[in-house]
Parts: sequence; C-alpha cells; structure tokens
Amino acid sequence: MFSRLDTLDQALLDGFQREFPIETRPFARMARTLGAFEDDVLIRLRRLQEAGRIARVGGTVRPNTAGASTLAAIAVPESRIDAVAAQVGAEPGVNHSYLREDRVNLWFVATAPDKAALTESLDRIRATTGLEVLDLRLVRPFNIDLGFSLSGQARTLMPTGTPDLNALLESDRPILHALSQGLALVPRPFEDVAQKLARSEAEILARIRALETAGILTRIGVIVRHRAIGWTANAMVVWDIPEERIAEAGTALARHPGVTLCYQRKTVPGVWPYRLYSMIHARDREEAETILQGARALPPLRGVDHKALFSLRCFKQKGATLARADGKAA
Repeated sequence: MFSRLDTLDQALLDGFQREFPIETRPFARMARTLGAFEDDVLIRLRRLQEAGRIARVGGTVRPNTAGASTLAAIAVPESRIDAVAAQVGAEPGVNHSYLREDRVNLWFVATAPDKAALTESLDRIRATTGLEVLDLRLVRPFNIDLGFSLSGQARTLMPTGTPDLNALLESDRPILHALSQGLALVPRPFEDVAQKLARSEAEILARIRALETAGILTRIGVIVRHRAIGWTANAMVVWDIPEERIAEAGTALARHPGVTLCYQRKTVPGVWPYRLYSMIHARDREEAETILQGARALPPLRGVDHKALFSLRCFKQKGATLARADGKAA
C-alpha cells in the first residue's frame, strides 16, 4: 500500500497529524516545511481525502468538554446487522460505528451538544431498533489521543492534566464543531470558518489557540483513516477490574506500547461489568495478539478477566457533533 505513496504524501500523513499551523495560510507553512508549494500540498490532501486515506484535516475535542458523548453498544441478531447499523448510522450524532466480535456486536460513539440531547439521541435509537442500548459513559481518560505512523509504532498522547473549562465560551462551540467536521482544503481555511460563522479570521485564530492551550482541543492536524494506511487489526479490549485497581491498571495500560487509547467507563450492572477499555491498533491480528499478551502480563492486569473485541466492519466514521442542527451553540 505505502509503495503507492510518494515521499511527499508520506510526509503529509506522517508529519502533520498534530501541530497544524494555526495561522492565516497554514498549508503554505506546511509546504515550506516540506520544500513544496502550497498548491501541491492542497492538491495532495484533497486526493488523499478522496481516496479515503484521511478523514479530514481538523481537530479532535477532549471528550465531554464542549459537548456530550458516550460509547454505546447493542447486541444485534446476525440477520439484522445491516439494517440496525443503517438505523444507528442515520442518527446525526453517531460519528463512529463498528461491528465487533462479540454477542454485543454493534458499537458506536454518539455525540451531542449536551447531555440532554445525547440521551434523546440514544432513546431514538432504542425506539427505532427495538433493541436495548448499553450507555457506557466516560468516567476517566488515561490515554486520550492517537496517531498512526506509516512505518512504525502508533503514537500516543498522554493527558497533560485537567482541561481548563473556564476558557470555553459558548461562542466557541460552533468553532469546535467546524474543526470536528473538517477544515476546507483552501489556502485560508480559517477565513472560510470565519465567513461561515460571521466572525473575523483573527478572532477564530485567537479562539482556536486559546482552546488548544486550555486542553479542550487535544489535536489539530491530518486525521488519518488507520485501516487505509495499513493498521488493519483493530481490537477493543475490555477489562473486568475492581474500582480500587482502576487507577494503577489504567496508568500502566495507557503506557504499554501498542495501546492507542485507554479509558474508564461506567458499567451496566448485571449486563456489562467491564470498567477499563483499551484500544489496540496493529498492522495484523498476530501483532495485535502480541500487544495484548504483553498487556495481560502487566502486574496490575495479571489474571484479570477480559475480552478482545476485534473490529469486523466499519459502518460510519466522521467528526463529532458539537452544534445543534441549526448551527447554534448548545
């Protein structure tokens, strides 16, 4: 796959997954760094997006800071998988949806401007599908971001502390929504955002810098589709671990090479006992199993009951919904 990417394409995918220039002409700055021309960078990014190798150039927002989100799951009969996946995917707030290896097999991330809107979204899915939805809200993040190297270990970013929510203004939500959906691949993308929001480019740039400093924006850059660049083995590993051991286990697991995300989530008593979640993205299943074997050997996780839910199909993948359908802030 990578033999079909030339050196500049690889540099764009590998070098700009974070630290995107927050300035008037960011693609020109990228071009200067790479020894290329701005037009060439834009043409290549458009082509990579059309080919499905990148989802967007934009931002990721720290969970439950500017909106509300949850990981949810449904046990879908095999005969209904396609139909139910379509019903779930039709809900605007659903931004990721996967079929995984388990009786509880359809997993999705739902986002909304606020908790009430999120609850309404899940209720609509229950009503539409006629199936129970497990609502597995985030309790604590241990590892909050990921990137994918074209030639080596997946990169991870540990939390840098508690985000400064006092920095968030109500008027920031449409900006964050725009970054989550993706910037226009034009010479002045922040001017494009400003025009759509009837604000000045200078104000948009200032607010993005402030939100990044506050830890509300966790990453701005090229958002790569991991399967399309070779990371094809995707396993969500869930661990049934007592509450009092979560902090030690989560910290150790988040630092383990090959673990790309790690969270504590709420349980569903009597139905779903797993508190600790970790993601493994690897180039093949054998590599993923090796990473998991190493994780199971970590002292806080030895002997802990767990499940590895490998992804079978991706139904939907897009940016989070952080503004209402009418474009107004929550």
